Amino acid sequence: MLNIHSLNQFYGGSHTLWDVDMVVPTGSVTCLMGRNGMGKTTLLKSIMGLINTTSGTMQYGDIDLRKQSAERRAHLGIGYVPQGREIFSQLTVEENLRIGLPIRKDKRKTIPDAIFEMFPVLKQMLHRRGGDLSGGQQQQLAIGRALVIEPKFLILDEPTEGIQPNIVHDIGDVILRLNKEAGLTVLLVEQKLPFARRIASEFRIVDKGRMVAGGKITALTDEMVKHHLTV
Repeated sequence: MLNIHSLNQFYGGSHTLWDVDMVVPTGSVTCLMGRNGMGKTTLLKSIMGLINTTSGTMQYGDIDLRKQSAERRAHLGIGYVPQGREIFSQLTVEENLRIGLPIRKDKRKTIPDAIFEMFPVLKQMLHRRGGDLSGGQQQQLAIGRALVIEPKFLILDEPTEGIQPNIVHDIGDVILRLNKEAGLTVLLVEQKLPFARRIASEFRIVDKGRMVAGGKITALTDEMVKHHLTV
């Protein structure tokens, strides 16, 4: 699905991503892990074209992502849920969800019923402003908005951050369902180890902008966790 090789990125004179190699297999749920400030969000923003990269390759299937605009990447079937959700707080739930409709290839004009099946609270609050929702409800809205475009590849940056446990579990269920039933490939940044072990099939660890470990989630050892993830 995604193959990154020797990717480098700079913020001014600061070298933030160092020769990053990463493969996200088609049909996987791949968890990108690492302590705070290690380059995880920078890597996701690089994949989405929200920040420029200096060198290296990013292949999405047979497409060179580095040559595609951020808007074009959404049209290619890549959904993105940023850290902090970034919903439009002054727009209603319905208006937030409808934003993705023009990107759909089938030109559908209405919000798919599947969104409300996954997140029933969104239907109940359809006419409420996004800024009036709780943190957990806003996260469900952010994920629902990304799913409206009917992505083939979904990228989530810390989807459980600041969310109450019951909604964390529900979000995990939705990700697993989409992966197993719809074949959706998922890449997520996640700090909660139990959540990552529950839903991920693969893991990748970033340390100071470098990819230092990876493999099947079952191969994530306590030693790796202590060395690379424990604060």
